[in-house]
Amino acid sequence: MSARDVVVTGIGLVSSLGEGAGQHWNVLSAEGTRPTLEAERFAPYVVHPLPVIDWNLQIAKRGDQRQMETWQRLGVYAAGLALDDADAKHDELLAAMDMIVAGGGGERDMAVDQAILDAARTRNDRDLLLNEKLTTELRPTLFLAQLSNLLAGNISIVHKVTGSSRTFMGEEGCGIAAIETAAARIRSGQSRQVLVGSAFQTEHPDMLLGYELGGYLHRGPWKPVWQRDDSEGGGLVSGSGAAFLVLESREHAEERGRKPYAAIGPVAAARTNRANRELSEAVAELVASLGAPQDGVMIVSGASGVPEATQAERQALDGAGAVRGFSSLTGHLKESQFPFAVALAALAVSHGAYYPAFDPETEKATEGPLSATIATTVGHHRNEGAALVVPA
Repeated sequence: MSARDVVVTGIGLVSSLGEGAGQHWNVLSAEGTRPTLEAERFAPYVVHPLPVIDWNLQIAKRGDQRQMETWQRLGVYAAGLALDDADAKHDELLAAMDMIVAGGGGERDMAVDQAILDAARTRNDRDLLLNEKLTTELRPTLFLAQLSNLLAGNISIVHKVTGSSRTFMGEEGCGIAAIETAAARIRSGQSRQVLVGSAFQTEHPDMLLGYELGGYLHRGPWKPVWQRDDSEGGGLVSGSGAAFLVLESREHAEERGRKPYAAIGPVAAARTNRANRELSEAVAELVASLGAPQDGVMIVSGASGVPEATQAERQALDGAGAVRGFSSLTGHLKESQFPFAVALAALAVSHGAYYPAFDPETEKATEGPLSATIATTVGHHRNEGAALVVPA
């Protein structure tokens, strides 16, 4: 053990399964848990929707709530849950706490988008049309409120986290980079305490459009993430959710008397050229580089359901441990996928227990002592990441 070991002291989770670390453990550790699905609003696509949330519990000022769209409120809310869970809402801690956020591009103004498309049907001077609409229809304050770095800004304003702040963008890859960077800063002594995480709100047409333009979305009845190889569409079923963690150095956690959930060991990241290299080999190498124990290992997989990436991940993980694809129950959470995987891995380690099979047809039930977990995310299009999570 080292004073600069990275330990998890706070977890804030929101998904279709509910909110809070305890709620997610209770639901996911129970046999036979079924997903919460919304199949009508965005048919033919199925999504995992947000639960009912009382935003006032973490965002006290209505004015703060009004100037954020749902994805930002979701991120601020989950960050507050993590801070509460870590007992970190104290001025002296918040003033020195660093923050790393994995963010998307925010939610578009769909009414303005539709007005531009409607007008473009009858005009050929579309460059001029765009300029007209940008100057007359787009509200600058709304646009600014959706910039990804303002999710971090709103967390600072609402929760008074006022150390350094940085934001990464880039689908699953930014979530991987956020965890990797937070852990590296603590290990190097640059940070002693970091709030790190992300939020994703899929219940918005432009969020689904981005996936569909790439041919990634699953159509038709829901199936578990490992069973979408021959389904119509691209295999990805998205979900709304958020995951924030409070990471600390072991020394810092001990100084303030906090018992960690788990410790984060090596974090590995890659961006494999999937056209030129076998993805399963690259993922297998990534996982092997973590140096996990030979026995008693569970893999908390963020598999997306997109056939090529999911097949490669399953092949790479075969024999590495008991695999649990949590997207079957939460949906794919895009930027939040890796932070969510790490959070679920830490919860399992803290309880010393395997999750039951989320997909009993393809995942094996496992008993016995749990010695470590591996959190993985293989991006639906690019980026791969893995982290070793062990008892603290």
